Amino acid sequence: MPSPRPAHSALHLIAAAALALSAAHGAAAQWTTAPVSALGVQYRTFASVNAGATVSFHIYLPPQYAAEPTRRFPVLYWLHGSGNGTLGIPWLANYFGSAMAQGRIPPMIVVFPNGMTYSMWCDSKSGLVPMESVVLEDLIPHVDATLRTVARRGGRIVDGFSMGGQGAGRFGFHRPDLFAGISMLGAGPIQLDFLDAPDSSTTPPKLRLQIYESVWGSDPAYYLAQHPWTFAERRAEAVQAAHARVRIGVGSLDSLLAMNQDFDAHLDALAIEHSFTVLPGLGHDPSAVLQALGQANWDFYNAALATPCALAADIDCSGAVDAADLARVLSDWGVGDGPADLNADGVVDAGDLATVLGSWGPVA
Repeated sequence: MPSPRPAHSALHLIAAAALALSAAHGAAAQWTTAPVSALGVQYRTFASVNAGATVSFHIYLPPQYAAEPTRRFPVLYWLHGSGNGTLGIPWLANYFGSAMAQGRIPPMIVVFPNGMTYSMWCDSKSGLVPMESVVLEDLIPHVDATLRTVARRGGRIVDGFSMGGQGAGRFGFHRPDLFAGISMLGAGPIQLDFLDAPDSSTTPPKLRLQIYESVWGSDPAYYLAQHPWTFAERRAEAVQAAHARVRIGVGSLDSLLAMNQDFDAHLDALAIEHSFTVLPGLGHDPSAVLQALGQANWDFYNAALATPCALAADIDCSGAVDAADLARVLSDWGVGDGPADLNADGVVDAGDLATVLGSWGPVA
């Protein structure tokens, strides 16, 4: 396990606090972005309980969504990197949409959450920007309630690049009950000391200090507590039990390569099954990384969506047959051809209810 750097000077932390003050004033305004215009992409907003504000997001809907009004679709949550998170949406929507049109992946909904400029997809220590809570507790339920989704773990993948790759790791390892696939591409920051910047980092020192204060309160303990490294340690058994598909991909010329190699070794030590791909000749470029992955990218998504729950009665793949599974049977009562039709007799009925009650408790 790499050793964190020594404690940093009080002067740096005072400077960070001063820089963060101006950032905090503008945080609320960042909950909404300008709409993006792209084929198949819609701009939407919802009322977030955790943010106490209206929050925006974008979605890509495949043509089949309108053409097949009773069909449900899996969902890919794509987490953007730092900076302007909307700039890459048109390219990504075309990239994913083309793959669906070519039959490389099934038609799916792609959700582009608003992660602000430097949220790190983390609940800030100050409480001003509860980003993880907004996405996991507010956005995902909103998407499932307002769109025809496969509203269970086996129908969700979390993916992202750079800050978004780090966020995908945080979300996925923290909540393996929510995602069948966890993809970390060009992920960072995932070093154990945030201020231990890579030699070729393009983040100015003052900005790094500002991010450190605004997200983690300049507190190394909070930084580590919110780190994918720590979540992987805490939740290793749950990730293993869920048979979550996990991958790491990074360019050989990316300044974040070393920290991704460290994280790969950490997952090996935890016996968390995953793939690790270093792409020759590539730097920190999301479109180049995605294209270089080629068919392997689509194979990952397909394998994740095909991952079964360990037990059929565990409908939401949470690792336990519990009230949520019972509620799904009751809500789908009389409906056929769905995950709650556990005995595959064409209708959700007393037989499926008996299966849930007979399997009640943690999945062995």
